[in-house]
Amino acid sequence: MAEPIEAAEQAGRRRAASAFALAPAGLLAQRYEALGTIPEAVPVRGPEVGLVMLRGRAGGGGAAFNLGEASVARASVRLASGEIGHAMILGRDGAKARMAAHLDALWQNPDWRDRVEREVVVPALAADSDALRERAEETAATRVDFFTLARGED
Repeated sequence: MAEPIEAAEQAGRRRAASAFALAPAGLLAQRYEALGTIPEAVPVRGPEVGLVMLRGRAGGGGAAFNLGEASVARASVRLASGEIGHAMILGRDGAKARMAAHLDALWQNPDWRDRVEREVVVPALAADSDALRERAEETAATRVDFFTLARGED
């Protein structure tokens, strides 16, 4: 019976990690600082900057091909209570990767999870949703509708 709880926890952690990675660095730093006094984290790895290979498929089902490389930063930290947080973000911002790893470790701690969800994850996801909506509105404003007019004389 413990599996559904673990699956829900894993999905929640994925959602939180996604929010940390998607959040603009300024917003993440602001929300991180707003938490106030938090348990200290000891670096386990990094932050390190490297490259990942992006792969794609033609038409979604064709043969895989290498699209190109992207820079990523990753970090891992450990809290004194034993939780280990990991983060990998697109770009070269090592400080953001370390903050995201620290927040991931805090999210795993039951004493901190609700606070991190409320004060960091929810605002980060809301900011991402707002950015997507604004981008969609900007795109819609430049939309061109093409149509064919057929004359009846032909």
